[in-house]
Amino acid sequence: MAFIPDDPNTLLPRMATAEALTAAGFPTRPATLATKASRGGGPPFRHWGRIPVYRWGDVLEWAQSRLSRRMRSTSEADAL
Repeated sequence: MAFIPDDPNTLLPRMATAEALTAAGFPTRPATLATKASRGGGPPFRHWGRIPVYRWGDVLEWAQSRLSRRMRSTSEADAL
């Protein structure tokens, strides 16, 4: 089981970020984070030297923002 940080200020490298997101229920590959880092649309990150690091609180907020609203049936999604 991957490490899911308790502290939202924990900094994680890309691989650990993807593993923690997946363990938290948001399946994410490191390649997805890399693509989003270059094209935009991903979670905010910083560099520690040449290594991109992500603040866990920012990443979790980004993942939760991608969720749809709660629905009781698939027909509700069609109505949107």
